[in-house]
Amino acid sequence: MTTKIPFADLNAQYQAHREEFDAAIAEIIEKSAFIGGEAHKAFAAEFAAWCGSGHVSLTGNGTDAIELALHELLGPGDGTQEVLTVSHTFIATAEAISRTGYRPVFVDIDPATCLMDLAATESAIGPQTRAILPVHLYGQMLDMARLSEIARAHDLVLIEDAAQAHGARFDGIAPGDLSDAATFSFYPGKNLGAWGDAGAVFSKNKDLIERITMRANHGRLDKYLHEFEGTSSRMDGIQAAVLRVKLRHLDAATAARRRVASHYDALFHGLNGVTPVACDPKAEHVYHLYVIRVRDRERVQEALAARGIATGIHYPVPLHMQPAYQHLGYAPGDLPETRQATEEILSLPIFPEMKDSQVERVASAVREIVGQ
Repeated sequence: MTTKIPFADLNAQYQAHREEFDAAIAEIIEKSAFIGGEAHKAFAAEFAAWCGSGHVSLTGNGTDAIELALHELLGPGDGTQEVLTVSHTFIATAEAISRTGYRPVFVDIDPATCLMDLAATESAIGPQTRAILPVHLYGQMLDMARLSEIARAHDLVLIEDAAQAHGARFDGIAPGDLSDAATFSFYPGKNLGAWGDAGAVFSKNKDLIERITMRANHGRLDKYLHEFEGTSSRMDGIQAAVLRVKLRHLDAATAARRRVASHYDALFHGLNGVTPVACDPKAEHVYHLYVIRVRDRERVQEALAARGIATGIHYPVPLHMQPAYQHLGYAPGDLPETRQATEEILSLPIFPEMKDSQVERVASAVREIVGQ
C-alpha cells in the first residue's frame, strides 16, 4: 500500500520537540496559569523581539487582531467609509473590516505573485477610503515601501495582514516596519502555529499596542477598573507556552520550508502546464504554502488524491463572489486576475519535516498527470 503524503504534518512537529512541549504544558498546568501569566508575558516580549524593534499585543485569534487594530487606528466606521483589500484571501480579512463598521473595497491581484496589485490599489482610492489592508499571501510579502508611499500620499492608515508571513521580508523590510501595524494568526497550520486559536498585533507604536491590549481585555489594565468598553480576546497561557517552544525553532523550520520549495522549483522548471506562483527577487519567502497554477485544476487535484497526495486550494471562491458579500454589488468579472487565479491555483504539500523523496513523488505525479 502506498504511503499517503499529507498536506501538512503537525504531529511530526510535535514529535520533533515533544519533550519541550510536554514540559512547557506541564508548567502551565502546575501553576494554573491559564489566562495571562509568565508564559503569556514572555511570549509577547520574545515575539516582539523576533519581529523587530517594536511591541506586541497577544489576541484570541488573527481575525480579532485585525479588527482590534482597525478599531484603535480608525475608530468605528459608519458603513460608508472604505478599507481597500484583496478579494483573494481568507474571509477573515474582510470580516474584520465589516465588523469594525467599514466597507471592504476589493482590488485585483498581480497574476504572477497573486499579491495585491499596487497600481490597482492606488486607482481604487476614493473620497471614502480610510485605510489599506494588504495581505502577504502564501508566505510572500508585498512591496511595503511602495505601498507605504501610496498610503502616506493619501493620508491613509496602513495595516498588514501577515497571517501567512511569519518571518517574511521584502527588500529587508519586515511586517510592521513601514505600516501602522501588522497582524498575525497563530492558527495551528500556520508557520508559527498554536494548538488552538491565537493571534497578535505588532507595531512600533507602543501606545497603540497598549490600547489594543486594554481593549482585548475588557478595556482594563487593573482587574476591576475599566477605562472603556472592550472585548474578550486574550491568548491563553497554554497557547503562549506552545508558541514559545515553536518560536525557538521557527528559523530552522523556515529554512526547511525554503529547501522544500527550492526542490519543487527545480523539479517543475521548464515543465509545460505547471506555473509556480512567482517569488519576487526582492522577497524573502517563508513558504507557508507552495502554490502552482494548472489548467483543469479539479482533474489534477482528484488524480493526486487518487495517488495518496493531499492538496489544498487557497482560495477557490474569491470574496467578491461569496454570498456573504453579494450586497457589495460586485460582478464576477470585476476582478479578472483574481477570478482566473482562483480557477487555476493548487497548493501542494509542504512542511519542514518533508523528505526529498516525498517532494519528488509529488512533483513526479504532477508531471505525469499534467502530461496526460
